[in-house]
Parts: sequence; structure tokens; C-alpha cells
Amino acid sequence: MAQLICKSVSIAYEKENVVEDFSMEVEKGDYISVIGENGTGKSSLLKGILGIIPLKSGEVTFSDGVKRNNIGYLSQQNPMQKDFPASVGEVVLSGCLTRKGFLPFFSHRERERAIKNMDRLGILELEHKSFADLSGGQQQRVLLARALCATDKIIFLDEPITGLDPIASKDFYALIEKLNKELGITIIMITHDVENALKYSNKILHMHKYKYFFGNKAEYLIDGGCTEECMCEKHQKGGK
Repeated sequence: MAQLICKSVSIAYEKENVVEDFSMEVEKGDYISVIGENGTGKSSLLKGILGIIPLKSGEVTFSDGVKRNNIGYLSQQNPMQKDFPASVGEVVLSGCLTRKGFLPFFSHRERERAIKNMDRLGILELEHKSFADLSGGQQQRVLLARALCATDKIIFLDEPITGLDPIASKDFYALIEKLNKELGITIIMITHDVENALKYSNKILHMHKYKYFFGNKAEYLIDGGCTEECMCEKHQKGGK
């Protein structure tokens, strides 16, 4: 069952297209790694799907009960986010904001949801610690728990292992795999880590400039995500 359909999506910055005529269907339970060179529109595509930036043209539709206000999203962290002056529990609970509607306070049910997700990700003992005092790996677990408070359907991640050491990266991949395999949460993750993308994903989206490969891992391993018309370095030099 398709949870997300992108149809002929184009996105532009200052009148120049960064994504052009892009289409895909995401099935429930997919684990999609989005790879490609810098400047090929990976982050822009995710932000367009999420409604953070407007589409120039095309259409994005959700089904299976998925709505934009109940999607989990881990954006690229900046130094200000790393130093955010709040406790771990407060950061995780903020993922329930879209659930509480116009009520002034979080409900008991929402607080229980936050505790459950902290426990699920092994950070419950950090609940009262300052987010700013955590290691990079711990911060990413906190932000993942926050995303789980927003959704049990689909999570978008934008280069979540950037800056993590190898052990923390391995642990984070294991968590994502658990959420995908055991809870059935759809994963769409931007990464430059092609090795682990191929290890964990069932589908690959390889973005070239205005040319895109989207398919299963077996198809990707056959042709490397390229077509003869793509703009990658290999084909610009006449390779096959």
C-alpha cells in the first residue's frame, strides 16, 4: 500500500530548479536511502514533501492515515540545536505538540508516550539531563524518540549519522532497522554512507542533477543507479 506518492514534483530556489519532474511511490514499511552528490536536491526534496518549502509544480499525497502533522522528521543538526537549553524529557515530549491540539498542557497519555519512546531507545535514564550535555549519539537518540512521539507511520531523516563516531553510527543504524522491521515504520533517509545504505535499505533513491534512479536494491546493484542519460561523472566522460 502506497503511503506517499510524489507526482511530477519540481522545486526551485530563486527560479532555478533543484528538483525537476520527480515521481515515486513509497510503500508502507519501505526503508529508502536517498543518496547522491551535494547539490542534487536531496534535502530540498524532503522539505518539499514535508511542506517546509513550496513545490514549484507537481503533487505530493499521503494515504494510510499519514498526514503532514504526524510525520517524524530529523533535520540536519546545527550548533544552535546541539546547545538547546532543555531537558531530554522536554525535547522528546515536544514531539507530541501536533497531538495535543489547542490544549495548553500535555496530557497524561502524551507524557506516557514520551516515556515509552525514551525507554524504547534506551535513554529513559537521561530524562532529566540537559540535552546540550549529551554526546552526539545520545542527542540523535533523543531526537529520534521525539520523532516517534509525532508518528508511528513514517520518519524522514536528513544525514542523521553526520559527526557520529563509528560505534554511535552502528548503534543508530541498528535502532533505525529495529523501528523499520519490528514496528513497521517507513524510513526515508538521506545519507552519504552508501555501504550501509545498501546493507539496510530495501530501496534506493539515487539523485543526479535532474535525473533520478528509484528502485529496489537488486536493481541498483545492477546499474549503480545510472541511466545513459544521467548527468553523473561516469556518463559525462562517455562511460557505460
